[in-house]
Formats: sequence, C-alpha cells, structure tokens
Amino acid sequence: MKTCSRRLLALSLALLMLIFSASAMADTVKLKVWGSQENQELLSELVEEFKAANPETEWDISLGVVGEPEARTRYLEDPAAAADVFAFANDQLMELVNADALYEVTINLDKIIEENTAGSIESATLGEYLYGYPMTSDNGYFLYYDKSVLSEDDVKSLDALLAAANAAGKKVFMDVSNGWYIASFFLGAGGTLGLTEDGKQTCDFNNELGVAAGEAIRAFCADPAFQTGDDSVLVGGMGGSICAGVSGTWNAAAISEKLGENYAAAPLPTFTCGGEQKHMASFIGTKILGVNTQTQFPLEAMALAEFLTSEAAQLKFFETRALGPTNINAAANPAVLENIALAALSAQSEWGVSQKLVLGGYWSPAEAFGLEMESKSTGDMQAMLDTMVAQITQ
Repeated sequence: MKTCSRRLLALSLALLMLIFSASAMADTVKLKVWGSQENQELLSELVEEFKAANPETEWDISLGVVGEPEARTRYLEDPAAAADVFAFANDQLMELVNADALYEVTINLDKIIEENTAGSIESATLGEYLYGYPMTSDNGYFLYYDKSVLSEDDVKSLDALLAAANAAGKKVFMDVSNGWYIASFFLGAGGTLGLTEDGKQTCDFNNELGVAAGEAIRAFCADPAFQTGDDSVLVGGMGGSICAGVSGTWNAAAISEKLGENYAAAPLPTFTCGGEQKHMASFIGTKILGVNTQTQFPLEAMALAEFLTSEAAQLKFFETRALGPTNINAAANPAVLENIALAALSAQSEWGVSQKLVLGGYWSPAEAFGLEMESKSTGDMQAMLDTMVAQITQ
C-alpha cells in the first residue's frame, strides 16, 4: 500500500504541473465515472453541471455502468482500466484500500468532514485517512408494514407481529438466506464481526448468544406466517398475502404504491432470544464515491467527486430516487424528514452496525446457513454455526 506521504507527493507534483505547465493547462482532462444503471441519467446531468461550473477546463467525461456492489470486483479485474471516479458500498472499503485503489481525500478535507454526518465520514475512514466522499446513507433495512392489518404495537416485537399476521391469514417476509439480513439476529443478540491485526475476518456467531440467535431464526422460519424470496416476492405480495416485510429504501416507491394510505414503516422488531427480548440489529452502510489512484488527473477527479456528492447533488439523488443524504443540510430538508422509509431507516440506525469491517468471505457461508434455516433444518445448531464461522474466518 502506498503511504500517505507518497500520495501527497504525487498530488503536489500534479498541482505543480497544473500551475507551471502551459501545455498541461491546455490539455483535455479525460475522466471516466462508474455508477449504477439507475443513476446514469442523473449522473449525466450532474456532469454537465460540473463542466458548466468549470468552463476554464476542456473536459471529456464519460460514464460507465458499474453498480456499487460490483465496483470492487470490476476494479480488481483491471485497475488501470477502471474508472477515475467510482461509487462503491462501504463494506468494500477495506479491500479497496488494501488493493491501493483509493486516493485519500486531500482537497477540502475539513469542509467535507464538516458537511457530512459523523457516521458517513466514519464509514469512509480507515485509520487516520478519509478514502472517499460519502454519497448516500440509505444502505440499510427496516420493516415495511400494512397498517390496515398491523398496529404500531404489533410491529414492535416479532412475536406480536407473527401472531397478528397468523390471525389475519397473512405472511411476514424476510430473505433469511441473505447474509445481509440474517445478521440482524446475530448482531441483535450481541454477536460481532471484526478484523484481526493482519486483516482477517473474526466472527463469534457460534458462541452461546449466537446459538440462541440461531434458534430464534429457526423458530421464525418454522412459523406458518414466514415468507421468504427476493424483492419481487415482497413487492408483489404487499397489500395482498404479505402484511410486513424487511427491506430497504429502494423498494419504497413500489410498496407505497401498493399500500396507498395503508403504507407504513418502522424499525425492526425485538425477538425472543434465550428467553429475553433483543432488538434486531441491522447492517448500515453508505455508498461512497472514490478516486482511483491510477487516474492521470487526481485533482480534477477529486473536484468532480466532491461536486457529485455535494448538498445540491444529494438532494437531486433524493428527489429522483429517494436516496438518503449524508450531507447534514440535505438530510435536514423537510421533504427528506417527511419520507416514511427514510424516517424508519433513521430510527433503526440506533441498532445499526457498520458493515465496513465485513469482508467478502462472510456472505456465502451466511447464505448457506440461511438456506438451511429456510429449508426447516433440524440439525444441531452448534454444529451448523461452527461450520459457518469456520468458513467465514478461514
């Protein structure tokens, strides 16, 4: 990994070249930006605004479709061919930094820290260095529900929720075979995911608390009201066979349309764990805009990344796609505060756990365990969790 001093030296040299080289000033600045398919139209608009705001430079800025979940994989395939500026989920931060993929933020650092929420800055920080520009804070999940079927009290505990759903002949949805969601039980019980000093994954989901959480998952999956599947199952069933479901803000518009005046959302419920009520936790994360260390134009790339994550830009992402802002002023906008899904996500953040320290080796073993639970496995819980944890930490 390059040291901070080496990166600062590279930026200083680039700055000197821009100041003292007339030919450099005359050259076209060529940048590539990666973003999700859903963000392409808005990114294109923002890029044009950036170019108009900086007319002294000749810009050649192109867009590529690479979603945040795929950014790490695509970068590692060919770093030199990767975008100069790219969006990624913050659980990829550790591996991208280890791959020397990201410049530390060095331009307007104090301003960026001041303008964004502390949690979003933490999510983009390793050690002493900020490695990207917080973009959205909606990478989390909570509970949608149909308030014609369920009351505010019903959704406070999983036991009450399932009882009300069964009484109404309805289902409660959760994709248990997805490691992102199933972690809510283990983390809520007090389990932890972390890193050793040499960067390997730690996980204690097979301790006594973890076994109790595993049994709670098994009981949930065995309940007649339990329903699993993907987003299409949740959205298709809401307002019909499904009265509640765990998901995130990306389904807000579709679920709101399905439920109409009965549309509601809340933090995740508590669940019975070893005879006690524990609140279901959740992974929370941000989407971050990073600058590729292999860019030929680091200063300009940083300026573009800052522009694309500014207060005005984040409000446009909210207005067009209901993405939650990390910018403090944008997050205080009345329209943001009135958003039902974002309000539930904000409330759930009290039990949120950053996914920054979750490595790629976690997901498949967690999914395999979840599939066992969904298939109504009666196997020894300790043995199943020992297997899962061994695979996660190998």
